[in-house]
Amino acid sequence: MKSLFLVIVPVTLLIVSGCKSERPELSKPTPGTSVSTSDPGPEKIVVPEKPKETLEAPETTEKEMVLFDGKQMGQWVPAEYVEGGKVELKDSMIVIEKGNDMTGIKWTGPLMRMNYELTLEAMRIDGEDFFCGLTFPYGNAPCTLICGGWGGSLVGLSNIDYYDAANNQTCTSRTFENGKWYPIRLRVTSDKIEAWIEGDDKIIDFETADHKIGIRFEVSPCKPLGIATWRTTGAVRNIKVVRITP
Repeated sequence: MKSLFLVIVPVTLLIVSGCKSERPELSKPTPGTSVSTSDPGPEKIVVPEKPKETLEAPETTEKEMVLFDGKQMGQWVPAEYVEGGKVELKDSMIVIEKGNDMTGIKWTGPLMRMNYELTLEAMRIDGEDFFCGLTFPYGNAPCTLICGGWGGSLVGLSNIDYYDAANNQTCTSRTFENGKWYPIRLRVTSDKIEAWIEGDDKIIDFETADHKIGIRFEVSPCKPLGIATWRTTGAVRNIKVVRITP
């Protein structure tokens, strides 16, 4: 009698345990492999095909772009997370509902890759983790600004020299309240990545020389520009990008 086997692929998850601490061992359901029953010969395990890579958005020559005006989704689409929550336009904001584990949106239009400032407002509606994982281009390399990770307070860049936001020199913390809008400003130049939260509160000031810039693989569905949440419902609005002179 033939027997049926299910191959479960372990997945390392995104969440980190805080500055300079060990990351927890977490797991989430992942589609497994299946057994072909049409072959009369020996049993064969069918390995799912790797998702095809989509072309990244082209670079723009515009000096200023409104990426979200509150009236329509425009060129934002839901990021391809297997168990992601719902993404919807509501009350002039994009609501990114809680997923298992992540939900996100991805920008599919033209973008700026260097010497730009991106501004937006973000809010944690429900949950206790990051409500704005902003993945952005640094030249041809993506990077992610995490706001409110690991218990709701971690802020940092992920990844720097292959270390995520909880384990590199950009790691810091601050309090975020549910139901409150936080203005976020990100500045990207060839020698620095900087970020401000709530106006003059500069929370990232990182010199990029001699460092490797990257992302964790879990945010790949959002690259080169996107926003994700982790087991949290968040919202964003007033997204704009302007070209700057470094």
